[in-house]
Amino acid sequence: LLFLVQVHGQGGVKFQNWAKTYGSSPELYFQPTSVEEIREILDMARQRDKRVKVVGGGHSPSDIACTDDFMIQMGKMNRVLKVDKEKQQVTVEGGIFLSDLNVELSKHGLALANLGAVSEVAAAGVIGTGTHNTGIKHGILPTQVVALTLLTASGEILECSESTNADIFQAARLHLGCLGIVLTVTFQCVPQFHLHEVAFPSTLTEVLDHLEDHLKRSQYFRFLWFPHSENVSVIYQDPTNKAGPRPPSSSASWLWDYAVGYYLLEFLLWISTFVPSLVCWINRFFFWLLFSSRVENIAISYKIFNYECRFKQHVQDWAIPIEKTKEALLELKAALENNPKMVAHYPVEVRFARGDEIWLSPCFQRDSCYMNIIMYRPYGKNVPHLNYWLTYEGIMKKHGGRPHWAKAHSCTRKDFEKMYPAFPKFCSVREKLDPKGMFLNAYLEKVFY
Repeated sequence: LLFLVQVHGQGGVKFQNWAKTYGSSPELYFQPTSVEEIREILDMARQRDKRVKVVGGGHSPSDIACTDDFMIQMGKMNRVLKVDKEKQQVTVEGGIFLSDLNVELSKHGLALANLGAVSEVAAAGVIGTGTHNTGIKHGILPTQVVALTLLTASGEILECSESTNADIFQAARLHLGCLGIVLTVTFQCVPQFHLHEVAFPSTLTEVLDHLEDHLKRSQYFRFLWFPHSENVSVIYQDPTNKAGPRPPSSSASWLWDYAVGYYLLEFLLWISTFVPSLVCWINRFFFWLLFSSRVENIAISYKIFNYECRFKQHVQDWAIPIEKTKEALLELKAALENNPKMVAHYPVEVRFARGDEIWLSPCFQRDSCYMNIIMYRPYGKNVPHLNYWLTYEGIMKKHGGRPHWAKAHSCTRKDFEKMYPAFPKFCSVREKLDPKGMFLNAYLEKVFY
């Protein structure tokens, strides 16, 4: 009996990433609800010689998810398939948003040990681009993956873990969307926990001179540096047994966060596009306004890990060996001081992650410091950032940096061959699983060719 699923792709859909910095117009846009449907789409792609791109939340600030051929949006394949309370593991479909998973896990008294800043992102996408947070005892998010299933270009389903298809597993834990379609992911969880967050002001000199102490003192330590100044906001987040104090009355904090942190900032940054020298003043003013006093908060872990990305922006985020943190940051600071025309928005966010064995992980075999730089786009207006970008990239490359896969960077295959000892291994797995390049796009061609 021939069982035919009729899959319908929509034409005329315009895809844009969250920051609206990249977009594309896929010929057909699909939202499958079953593996059978995805197989049909892949068959159709094969017959028509089309490429396929899978997208989740579309949050990546680069063109990694763009295609003019077929786009598969996995949002309807978003179920929790299994919760194993004994092993503290959860198996989910690749399209589930972490925001939904967090709530589900907490019903079972479980949580993910670490999360990125944003939860409107799909499980398969989070691991595909190597999403990270901070904490020198914690790896990037893909290190929490213990198993996954992959649907390959030929329509075969592979179960992957440390013990089955181990090579494919080490490639697929950070897959760049180019090995196949991740159908399910199994995460290692921990018992649900609350976090106590303390943010307090400091200076760049103090933090860099006592980096070791800070890393020892707090499990999830990060700091924000305000370019064109010495100002730093240090953020400690640590598990606690205490229930939190009541957060400040929501209307007041909402007014403050949005009126000041959002609308006023956007307006001032827009003015600074005409008078760039204002940026130094804006960075100092906002530090004084929002970050110069000590603030504490206690909440369930995922509510502390997640925070507002404010508005549209360009970002870069490279990982360098942790011992290069001080040198690299001071070089960036000096570059800004020596070049008054170059302006940098706040904050430069500095985070830390444990080394791992995932082939394309920016933390492959080394503890790392991630240094995230940002240029906002007030009211969607582009702000000149090329000089700053190239200066930053130069410093990162010099110190052995590796760029965050989801974010825009100017690296090509030559760079990646130098950066990643396991790059040839990844390439050979990719060529085996997708010999015709069905899952490639313009972004990935720069990576592999």
